[in-house]
Amino acid sequence: MQFKDIIGQEVIANSLTEIIDSGRVSHAQLFLGGTSSGSLALAIAYAQYLNCGNRQHFHNHEHGVLRADSCGTCPSCLKYQQLSHSDLHFYFPTASIQSVSKPQSSLFQSEFRDFLNSFNQRGTLEQWYDFVGLENKQGMIRELDADDIVRSLSLKSYEGDYKVVIIWMAEKINDVAANKILKNLEEPDPRTLIILVAEQSEKLLSTVISRTQLVKIPSVRSSLAISPEVEQRFASSYVVWMRQLFKLNMLSLSTWVDEISALNREQQKQFLTYSLQAIRECFLRNNAGMPQSMDFGDDKFNASFPSMITERNIERLDKAFNNAIFAIERNAYSKITFMELSFSISKALKKR
Repeated sequence: MQFKDIIGQEVIANSLTEIIDSGRVSHAQLFLGGTSSGSLALAIAYAQYLNCGNRQHFHNHEHGVLRADSCGTCPSCLKYQQLSHSDLHFYFPTASIQSVSKPQSSLFQSEFRDFLNSFNQRGTLEQWYDFVGLENKQGMIRELDADDIVRSLSLKSYEGDYKVVIIWMAEKINDVAANKILKNLEEPDPRTLIILVAEQSEKLLSTVISRTQLVKIPSVRSSLAISPEVEQRFASSYVVWMRQLFKLNMLSLSTWVDEISALNREQQKQFLTYSLQAIRECFLRNNAGMPQSMDFGDDKFNASFPSMITERNIERLDKAFNNAIFAIERNAYSKITFMELSFSISKALKKR
């Protein structure tokens, strides 16, 4: 993964390459931000740049333009591109399946690399669970993983300047495993880089956080990380939903809620994020004359709906959507969440 492949994160990419070029690489770092915003992809690109044998620097860089990147063609980069570098180690949440009774990351390496390639290194935790067939089980990073991390870090690098350990969804480390790697976080072997990638720092032990350098990954519009086909489906569902809420047809609304609740939680969250973005864009178009970039696939809706979002209801709508996203993230009953959100939106639209 090269930084140029991570759209919308040029500013943080420039900060990361500057850290390496200045020789100020911290041995343990916490990349905090949504995976769909590119946190894992940035961690991999950072490690690739660190071990690149022919780093590229660009002279005419401005805001939003890369200052440097890995070459993508040296032996190290080629192996990083394939996620096959012998000094790159991944650890991530796992759970038991029919063929694995004592789960640990080392038993799922092939599946995890396929998952990263399938989702362009932006796949979510829910998508990983679906990909590997964990069904409704909750994955975890366990003591066996911690033992393997300690063992891997005790060995010398095979072919790179740095050994790199990337712990994805680090908030899923159980306390026993976290305590086992504390010494490595505080006193690692030379030429070692440990990157913890997490979305929720409050779920990490304070002793882990205190031993890492924080790198905050900002969210971007592209963080929806969905295909054009899926976004088109979201647009259609969004238009149907908004029209039902304006008329408040309970029978059709109940049917719509059943359909949206049939999606998995990550898809529900993506739909809510998409819908919130649409509401905000309508407000900017209606009140600030901003050009429209989202196409809902319905010319009449495109022309008429933005006028429904005004300064009298935007704050209420924004709060309602964020509360619903919060509820879905915490496994609330989705049908109740979407029905309550629908009533809130309907009331807000009538106060335009």
